[in-house]
Amino acid sequence: MPIVQELAPTLLGVAVLALVAVAVLTAYRVPHRWAPALAILRGAAQLAIISLVLAGVITDPLWVALALLVMFSVAAATATRRVGWSRDHAVMMATGMATGVLVAAGVVFVTGAIEFNARYALAIGGIVIGNSMSIATLAGRRFTEATDDHWDEVEGWLALGATPRQSTLELARGAVYSALIPSVDQTKTTGLVTLPGAFVGAIFGGVSPLEAGRFQVVVLAAIMAAGSITAVIVTAWLAPVKVRPARLR
Repeated sequence: MPIVQELAPTLLGVAVLALVAVAVLTAYRVPHRWAPALAILRGAAQLAIISLVLAGVITDPLWVALALLVMFSVAAATATRRVGWSRDHAVMMATGMATGVLVAAGVVFVTGAIEFNARYALAIGGIVIGNSMSIATLAGRRFTEATDDHWDEVEGWLALGATPRQSTLELARGAVYSALIPSVDQTKTTGLVTLPGAFVGAIFGGVSPLEAGRFQVVVLAAIMAAGSITAVIVTAWLAPVKVRPARLR
């Protein structure tokens, strides 16, 4: 079958890369050593499904909106699980991520930085949602871990009359900074160390390098804006701590 022959090198390469990751983690006796391989398998299956779906709906605004809603729901649920599932955490993640994504996307399209249409909304929305999920997770986990590590200091501030929010304010600020480090570094080194997928994909699709670069700069700026808003909301939501948080797994 032609399609099988065409995909065979890709499948072989992905399988070898997954096995390399598992072998390295196994040799070093890292817990959950099969996690990378399972993640690759799940990602491949999801990409295959979404590719087939989007091929027929990418220009339909209603279907694109539905696709973005599904993406956002899964992202918010994933981030919530990473900080400990609860209704309050689910609302926190959804609120933080939605605010960041809507503000960033609104600025992009209202200013005319990128033309507003279904195709671009799907592309930018998907990228910003994914990055906001990672930043929200990092911010929530970093704040919880820092609060647990510095609980004696937090109790000391509380004993001196500080409010729960005041007692963890510096920890919250540090968590926001830590959560943004990967995105900041990626943005600073774009073009020197990394060539982002959106940039490379646009060039492979026939877009001029200048136009691809313009699109990528807008995407990077949107990620930074959305991530900053998301991280601040998540840590501010968690900041009023009255009891020592449980250690995250």
